[in-house]
Amino acid sequence: MSVRVEDGAESPEITCVSLKSDGSMGRPPVLTTEPPSFTQPPDCRLSESHCEILASATKSNPSRLRVSDLSNNELRDSGAKLLTAGLKSPTCRLETLRLSECRLSESCRSFLASVLKSNPSHLRELDLSDNNLQDSGVKLLSAGLDYPNCRLQILRAGSFLKHCSLSGSSCTFLASALKSSTCHLRELGMSYNKLQDLGVRLLSAGLESLNSRLETLR
Repeated sequence: MSVRVEDGAESPEITCVSLKSDGSMGRPPVLTTEPPSFTQPPDCRLSESHCEILASATKSNPSRLRVSDLSNNELRDSGAKLLTAGLKSPTCRLETLRLSECRLSESCRSFLASVLKSNPSHLRELDLSDNNLQDSGVKLLSAGLDYPNCRLQILRAGSFLKHCSLSGSSCTFLASALKSSTCHLRELGMSYNKLQDLGVRLLSAGLESLNSRLETLR
């Protein structure tokens, strides 16, 4: 995997890595100090081995990486497992992790939930949109949200490709997390899932809790 640094100030401090292609043949992924766009360009064909390299970078001392966008790559659960090993490192300071449409399944959620429980956990934003989460995966993530060490404020689990893998049952676990005094969640994205009336009622119960800090619900 080759990486280039965008033109700018001399020897910039790298705080953001966006490994998504612009679709131009022969051009390497961009390593940039600017926050990446939410636009979903073609993938960079990254694999599990690239996750191992990135995990090693997050373990470096000191690690200044704050944003990592790996969306639209076939990382799968094995890649996510390697990434979480780096995220749990005491030297890791990553705050934003975007894994939209990375072919992840419910089995990787236990790895990600363990990251939310790690001490210290600096992760503030987690994007898992357009992955096969399923209700069981949300249950594991919700347990992490309820953990005292968790500082996550933004969780995106929507499905813009209309996979509709979550049902109203997943809202039971999320509502429980929202009621917890240790949950810091400010934004929750659940678009294009089959939550139905039951799911809305359950989420409403969580929002009514005095402990709920949620400000945006999609």
